[in-house]
Amino acid sequence: MEERAEEIDLSKPRLRAMGKKLPPSTPTAGRRRKGPSLVPLSACKRRRTPEASGWASLPTDVVHLVTSRLLAGDVVDYIVFRAVCSGWRSCTSDARDPTLSRPDLWPRGWVALCDGDGVRPDDAGEIGFFHTRTARRLRVRLPELRRHRIIGFTRGLIILLNKRTAAVRVLHPFTRVVVDLPSLVPVFHDAVRNRNSVLDMNAAVCSASATSIAVVAWFPWTHVVIGAEAGRPTWEVLHQGLFLKSILPFQGRLYATVAMGGSRKIMQLYPRSPHPVLARVPNDFGDPGLCGYFLVESGGRVLLAVHHLTAQHCGTEPFQQHAYKLFALDIDRGELIPVNCLSGHALFLSRDRSLSVSARDLPSVNSNSIYFSLHRDPVVVHSVRTGFSERLAVSCQIHDGKDRIRPSVRLSPLLTIF
Repeated sequence: MEERAEEIDLSKPRLRAMGKKLPPSTPTAGRRRKGPSLVPLSACKRRRTPEASGWASLPTDVVHLVTSRLLAGDVVDYIVFRAVCSGWRSCTSDARDPTLSRPDLWPRGWVALCDGDGVRPDDAGEIGFFHTRTARRLRVRLPELRRHRIIGFTRGLIILLNKRTAAVRVLHPFTRVVVDLPSLVPVFHDAVRNRNSVLDMNAAVCSASATSIAVVAWFPWTHVVIGAEAGRPTWEVLHQGLFLKSILPFQGRLYATVAMGGSRKIMQLYPRSPHPVLARVPNDFGDPGLCGYFLVESGGRVLLAVHHLTAQHCGTEPFQQHAYKLFALDIDRGELIPVNCLSGHALFLSRDRSLSVSARDLPSVNSNSIYFSLHRDPVVVHSVRTGFSERLAVSCQIHDGKDRIRPSVRLSPLLTIF
């Protein structure tokens, strides 16, 4: 995408309508009209009068219908809608949920983009975001990033680690609401005890209850999974001795592919369950140690993408040996169901995160395809329909042809193609 991302501070209550054209009778928020103004509204319940005209006089039930549809799509549109006039704000819920316990107010669909310049987000004080369904881009100034390191993203929420105190906080990038959690220092000394693990630790946001969130963290070099609920004073050890391969937060819970002996299983990490194993991955792809397992949310369901090698034929390139098999996870029945179509979506798979994007508004992205990166091939696409793989690029902003260069934001290098 060549156009410049919008720069925006969505935390301000009287936000300009972000360039969207409004009806002529609707004044832009924050701008004073020279002529007679509309009659003040009281919670959108006042009956329409000759002095009150335009969108600001919508009945309350119509406003609620509009906002419910906006929330089903993008919380940014909901925030902009409420910023248009005081009447709409008075009859709708504030997007600044102080507990971050309402998933409908999370920035769903928004993912952080890697700038590829090597500048850390805490130094830049801003992050670029991309919406996987609408292809919209926003660049958000976030002074809260100062003195923090990003350790995870969940549905647009940013999980931060304080560099000095090791305290964890969850930040909503568009409302600037912050939920603080305790320091990792005590549990780190008791259970983790590996300083290098902190450099590559990951974390995700889960739903602890109807009014509270939890953060679950895991470490690559120490097979420990810990969790803490907002408002609780300490972290607790959830699992030990697990060899985690791919982890996915989904509908407030946390799932992972786990290596157990010579097989791979999908289990629930949070909340803890007496029967955590949900499904067993078929051993139909050769040595499991040579396969890759990726969990990704797509179209409201959990998909498992198994990366495996096919037989090499004379004259084929090495990247053409790489193929994928897709399964949908039936959580209730504990089954993996083969999938042959992505319904207009494309998957971007990497060790850090895996994403599903709608190809409808992205002409450079092929639908029903899987994009991935190899050691010497930074961008390869696999067609789910034909089963063939194709190399799209021999160079990448954060890939020098030999090794992946550590990006400024932890994200698949494939997303730099946008």
